[in-house]
Amino acid sequence: MNLLMVIFGLVAILAVVGTFQAIKEKNLLSVVFNVLSAAVFGWFVIMTVINSGYPTKLH
Repeated sequence: MNLLMVIFGLVAILAVVGTFQAIKEKNLLSVVFNVLSAAVFGWFVIMTVINSGYPTKLH
């Protein structure tokens, strides 16, 4: 589960970057989907860190 949290964290970060690019291009539908993706994946990462703690080294 911890590795999945790291992947979802990267997805949330990329969604934030995509939001700024979509705002620059004035693409409203892309802004909406990027904000929703960042919110959902970011919330999952935050709640997982609170519940399970930060992932340890893999090996």
